[in-house]
Amino acid sequence: MSVFDEDLFVQGLQQRKATLGAEYVEKNLAAADDFTRPFQEAMTAWCWGFGWGDEVIPAKTRSMMNLAMLGALGKMHEWEIHCRGAINNGVTPEEIRAIIHVVGIYCGVPQALECFRAARKVLAEQDK
Repeated sequence: MSVFDEDLFVQGLQQRKATLGAEYVEKNLAAADDFTRPFQEAMTAWCWGFGWGDEVIPAKTRSMMNLAMLGALGKMHEWEIHCRGAINNGVTPEEIRAIIHVVGIYCGVPQALECFRAARKVLAEQDK
């Protein structure tokens, strides 16, 4: 039995779409099947509804924190997605570069290089 908080899900869905883009989020939810749907719903409610749902920390700052943490963890697929979201939330290329510098200092040059590769890809998409 699972407990599902519809209000938290709706709040999370709104924030998730605002950050990552409605098309991306709707595509992920549509691709969910019986096996993955409960996680998609829980992640939307918990991460985006609970984690991003208050106004204590602005979305731009949360995006910057996410880039630092995902970079530190080496989760480059998620880093790339959140890099796009960070830009949607007002993070500048200069701020992204500064975040990558911190990743390099605390997590090593190879990880910073991975972040730079992903950032260049995302920034090039923005220029199109």
